[in-house]
Amino acid sequence: MSEKPYRTIEGDVKLGLLILCDHARNRVPEDLHTLGLRSEDLHRHIAFDLGAEGVVQFLATMLGAPAVLSQFSRLLVDPNRGLDDPTLIMEVADGLVIPGNVGLSPAAREARLDRFYRPYDAAIGRAIDAAIEAGKPPVILSIHSFTQAWKGVHRPWHASVLWDKDPRVPVPLIDGLKTVPDAVIGDNVPYSGQLKGDTLYRHATQRGLAHALIELRQDLILGEEGQAEWAAHLARVVSDVFQSTEGLHRIENYGSHTGS
Repeated sequence: MSEKPYRTIEGDVKLGLLILCDHARNRVPEDLHTLGLRSEDLHRHIAFDLGAEGVVQFLATMLGAPAVLSQFSRLLVDPNRGLDDPTLIMEVADGLVIPGNVGLSPAAREARLDRFYRPYDAAIGRAIDAAIEAGKPPVILSIHSFTQAWKGVHRPWHASVLWDKDPRVPVPLIDGLKTVPDAVIGDNVPYSGQLKGDTLYRHATQRGLAHALIELRQDLILGEEGQAEWAAHLARVVSDVFQSTEGLHRIENYGSHTGS
């Protein structure tokens, strides 16, 4: 893979906002031979968050905010996991065996981390440092997407906010998203935001930065029209949260429900 394992979108660091996209792409370098999977397998949710990259592109442009996006498939190594998480490099995903991940040696695992995980992680750290140096510790928003059904069960939410213990952004964000016409908004569904070692834990919880993870249902953002529509909803709500909520840029340690 000739490209860097991440890309950045330039923005005004003095806004005090950083947008992340952990699962933006399904790219696997040629030398890793699609991890032994069929091409169609790499277009499933197990490989990346469909539609999320487009939403981040629109949202960053609308708000003039910087963003950091991964440029590799989560099947190579999941940047939204801690180094000791057993799902960091998955041998089985949604019932599908990932041949290229089975029986990796310790050296091969470290090579994956050095090639993909650590550069992306470091890019996020640099973006945060730049905002702090500019005098505006950033609010961090991470954009993900989820499937509209799981094991035959429909998921009714259009969007959901995942969070741990710091309420500064999630609470007003949920309230704001509920003003989107006809939208069903979730709170820590279909996943929990309480995950030790994930991206927001490492870069926001541990650094005392206000943050939230936003999940959008994939069928709503598969095309550019839906991506732009939901980016506009998010831009409006985030702007309102910034204007109406105090203390967003203070460094405060709320801790974690994970007990850490």
